[in-house]
Amino acid sequence: MEIILSLLKAFFVGGLICTVGQILIDTTKLTPGRILVGFVVAGVIMGALGIYEPIVNWAGCGATVPLTGFGYNLFNGTKEAIDSEGVSGILSGPLTSGATGITGAVLCGLIASFIGRSHSK
Repeated sequence: MEIILSLLKAFFVGGLICTVGQILIDTTKLTPGRILVGFVVAGVIMGALGIYEPIVNWAGCGATVPLTGFGYNLFNGTKEAIDSEGVSGILSGPLTSGATGITGAVLCGLIASFIGRSHSK
């Protein structure tokens, strides 16, 4: 029963984040790229304000998988690197904490480029 509750919480929070994105796409003239960047920045800001951590603790992957979770991850990596390395951690922290996600995205993009074919419009 506990796993079902965890899945429902993750589905609810992840779905809510995606719903906000869809509403922004449908009701504003923002491009999808700007909305995605906005989600990452919102994750960083909510992480810095301490708002996002309770959401992550409650919803688990429903909060860490969307782009707001990536921004939160970048913030946490930067915070930890600054605590351990000082000011130089500002540059190394986000790259270290986000390396797995960035590598995964690049590899998936590479695989998709081999499978798909581009067509001129």
